[in-house]
This record gives sequence, structure tokens and C-alpha cells, in this order.
Amino acid sequence: MMATRPNLVRDVAIAAVALIILLLLPYVWPSKMVNDLIIRVSAFALFATSLNLLVGYTGMVSFGHGMFFGFGAYAFGLSMQRLGVSIPMAFLITVVSSALLGLVVGAISIRLKDIYFSFITLAFQMLLYSTVIAWVPLTGGDQGLMGGIPRPPFLGIDLSIEAHRYAFAVTIMVIGLLILRQIVESPFGYTLRMIRDNSERATFLGINVFRAKLTAFVIAGVFGAIGGMVMALFVSGAYPEFVNWTMSGEGIFMIMLGGLSTFVGPAAGALILSLLNDVITRGTEHHGLFLGAVILLFALGLRKGVTDFVADWFRLRREASSRSGS
Repeated sequence: MMATRPNLVRDVAIAAVALIILLLLPYVWPSKMVNDLIIRVSAFALFATSLNLLVGYTGMVSFGHGMFFGFGAYAFGLSMQRLGVSIPMAFLITVVSSALLGLVVGAISIRLKDIYFSFITLAFQMLLYSTVIAWVPLTGGDQGLMGGIPRPPFLGIDLSIEAHRYAFAVTIMVIGLLILRQIVESPFGYTLRMIRDNSERATFLGINVFRAKLTAFVIAGVFGAIGGMVMALFVSGAYPEFVNWTMSGEGIFMIMLGGLSTFVGPAAGALILSLLNDVITRGTEHHGLFLGAVILLFALGLRKGVTDFVADWFRLRREASSRSGS
């Protein structure tokens, strides 16, 4: 049972409205720059939200989650280039292979706690990064996958057409976020919260903490890889930067900027960081300096993400109204 029926209907309705708005956006605001931004945000929103399943809901801070983003991009790209399969089959190969990667890495990493867990995930990511750089005949090394990714039509969808590619990306994002929403609102999601708050108590209540954490790790890895697949389709390739440690850092930044206490926080953070990157890159050469200053403003000023701040503001307003009414 994923969620109570009224909540499921509400979430599906919200997702449907959001998808309709996103699909109509290119007609209301026809701009290639906006379309490209939304596609990138779609990939990063899946990546950041999947990372928050570990950080915000399970209490496992992974410094290596970017390995799944990069792995998804390479698995999808290589499936299309080397195997010549259809896009749905390449999608399935990406999901299955990323789940297996998550199962292996998770089974080893989850046995460690706190900072040791964080750093062993980073070690696995750097191992994958080194493999990508060194295995030139397969991955293209530091040049990435060369020659582009084929985009054969399927089910009347031609991803070589920009409009189809945009619609496909936002549809995958909305469906992916809807599934993740049902997971975090299910009994399993509340089990993860219990483990986050007090794992010893969860064990005492008969919960298999290791199995629950491993399941969350695999799910997060799969959706992170789907985000990488969307990005690979957008850039028609896969590059070492996708699997480098900086990608995991960007995922953490997205959660910090958007907020980890609300479900939409990481997606909002993905939008904010993408906008900041675009604006700052066009406005100055000192990209890292200004971006770091903005992140410090959030960390030291607000001390929470944007959606966390807004949610707390509405909660305080309701509490004030309740007190004044009584």
C-alpha cells in the first residue's frame, strides 16, 4: 500500500496539473533557452530528490550519489551506441544495471555509519570516475562518449525533435517525482523516518534496519540514474563530469538551497542552482566565488532551504491565526 487513497488522488491531480503547465509552457513562452533550462532541471530534480530520499528521509548523507547520475548517463548512452537497442530497452537496461550497482555499493556502504558511510560512497564514486577515465575504448576517456547518442523513434515519439525531447523529459520528471512522493508517504517512507530519528528503537520494534536502508539506497540510485539518462538524452552524450565528485556536491547544494524537509525542496533547489549557474556564468568569470557567496547566504542567513523557510512561515501564520481566533 503506497499511500492513502485521498492522498494518492491529490498527488496524481497535482502531478497532472504540473505536467500540463510544463507541456504548455513552450507555447506560452517559446524560447529555446527556457526549454533547455527545463530539461536540465528535469534531470537534476530527479537526481536531487533521489538523494534526499537518503539524506532527508533516512539520515544517510551520501557524498557519492553522483556515481548513479553518471552511471545512468553512460549506461544509457552505451546501450544505444553499442547495442543498438530501442530507447525503452535502453531505459530498462539503465534501470536494472543501476539497481545492481546500488545493491552492491549499498550492501558494503550501509554497514558503516555517519561520516564513514559518507566517505565510502565518495570512494566508490571516485573508483567509477577513474574507471571512466581509464577505459578509453569503452567510455571515450576524458573526452566522453563520442559520436552522439542515437535517438530512434518509438511509439510515435521522435526525440531528435526538440519539442518531443522536451515533452519526454518533463513527463519522465513528473512521473518519477510522483513515484518518489508515493514512496516517502508510504509505510516504508515512515519506516525510513523512524530509522533516521532512532535506528535503535526501530530495531527494537522488529524493523530490519539494514534491509530498509539498502532498499532506500537502491531506489535512490535508480532514480538518480534516470536523471542521468535524461541529461544524456539532452546533451546527446555522457561525460566524466557527470560521474565526478562535483556532481554529488551539486546534489547536496540543491538540497541545501531548496530544503530537505519538504518533498519539493530538492526540485526547487535544482531550479535555483541551474538559474544561478546560468546567470552567474553570463555575468562574471568568477563563477565559483559568487555561487559560494550565495550558498553561504542560505547556510548562515536563512539556515534552511527556500521551501523550508516558506513552509515554516505558513505554519507560524496558521498558529498565530489559531491563537488569535481562540
